[in-house]
Amino acid sequence: MASPHQLPKEVANLHYEDLLPHNQNGQAVTKEFLQKVIDVLMDFVKDTNDRNCKILEFHHPEDMKKLLDLDIHDKGVNLQQLVEDCHTTLKYQVKTGHPRFFNQLSCGLDLVSMAGEWLTATANTNMFTYEIAPVFILMENVVMRHMREIIGWENGAGDSILAPGGSISNLYAFLAARHRMFPQYKEKGLSSIKGQLVMYTSDQCHYSIKSCASVCGLGTDNCVEVPSDAAGRMIPSELERLILERKSRGDVPFFVNCTAGTTVLGAFDPIEDIAAICQKHKLWMHVDAAWGGGIMLSKKHRHPRLTGIEKADSVTWNPHKLMGTLLQCSTIHFKEDGLLISCNQMSAEYLFMQDKLYDTSYDTGDKVIQCGRHNDIFKLWLQWRAKGDEGFEKHMDTLMDMAAYMVRRIKEQPDKFELMLEPEMVNVSFWYVPTRLRSMPAGPEREKLCGEIAPVLKSRMMQSGTLMVGYQPLDHRPNFFRNIISSAAVTYADVDFLLNEMDRLGHDL
Repeated sequence: MASPHQLPKEVANLHYEDLLPHNQNGQAVTKEFLQKVIDVLMDFVKDTNDRNCKILEFHHPEDMKKLLDLDIHDKGVNLQQLVEDCHTTLKYQVKTGHPRFFNQLSCGLDLVSMAGEWLTATANTNMFTYEIAPVFILMENVVMRHMREIIGWENGAGDSILAPGGSISNLYAFLAARHRMFPQYKEKGLSSIKGQLVMYTSDQCHYSIKSCASVCGLGTDNCVEVPSDAAGRMIPSELERLILERKSRGDVPFFVNCTAGTTVLGAFDPIEDIAAICQKHKLWMHVDAAWGGGIMLSKKHRHPRLTGIEKADSVTWNPHKLMGTLLQCSTIHFKEDGLLISCNQMSAEYLFMQDKLYDTSYDTGDKVIQCGRHNDIFKLWLQWRAKGDEGFEKHMDTLMDMAAYMVRRIKEQPDKFELMLEPEMVNVSFWYVPTRLRSMPAGPEREKLCGEIAPVLKSRMMQSGTLMVGYQPLDHRPNFFRNIISSAAVTYADVDFLLNEMDRLGHDL
């Protein structure tokens, strides 16, 4: 059977060295090859948006190895094989942009952002100097300032950078906070601080906050977890109690992380109350809005969830989550300009010379702990140009509306589903109740039994390939499903399908 992506005979058996730039006469061959790769990509885009196509074709790792030829050989394969490799790779890849993929915080396939990523890969430049990325550096400045304006800092003042993921963005906040409060640490290290530094975060925070304590020398025992309420929000009175407790021991509290959209429940810590405590005790307040930051774009839903975020010293905000920008796209913002470079500058003379022919304040490489930095701005800029603030506001409102619709549909089927709590965001947490448990009264015992069937139902989803929804335990709660609606492709009909398909797959468990 002929391949659906067959190259012309005169091209199929050619090799890498027949393409540009190795073959200066390889324009036609290069075009044929790349066009076939684009055909493969377009087929994947089509299938991703086709509800009749499966989300995945699941195989266990050992079985998957038998289906793939992943070996690296002494001699390179021909161009036709490379096209087939591209096709096979996507054939077995999970379609995370499928309208019925509800598994992760990052869902969907925004085609404008995707086009931006294609261009980014083609430009293949580094973001450390204006010298080699002039347009992208200016784009980054414009978009970062606009995001700071949305946060609420006057005239977009401050500084920002795109980082490789929210965990690293949070690390930048930690480093900047320590540098701002203890500038001598950069040169002198731990010996320059008299007392044990202590940081605070809720017990529902992303694990990267605790990782900062480990990576940066505090130790995880000095990342104090503040109790949260039943909805997953930090309890401010508990925060202040724990600050006073560690102060009484001679420790040095300096940093509070406030989560705006927790990973599991989508809860928002009370920013204004926490800001008041930070101001009283002279602590740095960081808001990890990696997940919930997109809600700032909605007039309808911003308040009270993100009220007071402008009081933060730093904010993490990941467009690759709620805004649907392609992975990865994470931003970290600081209210104080100049802090990033003061904290991280190493003045490498072979890169960051000050006698260049342009204004070197546009160079970004000395502001960050990494050297090479991927261009994550163009896909966001292009997407924002396409949608505008109004488009993103409509997007946020639609996602929230979809989550509210799902909650309503769950409540209309109390025999089959039990809502765990009223969501603040697009995280809908619930238990599926199989037929044999429907006569059992709701309570801890039934929740325990529903928790036991969650992994089995998830495995059936993956084996059928029709649906993906995540599950996990949390604190005292047994396994429950956490459905995420962050894809612009999701419709009311998809939500109905989700609930009906769970019942089809799991009613006999």
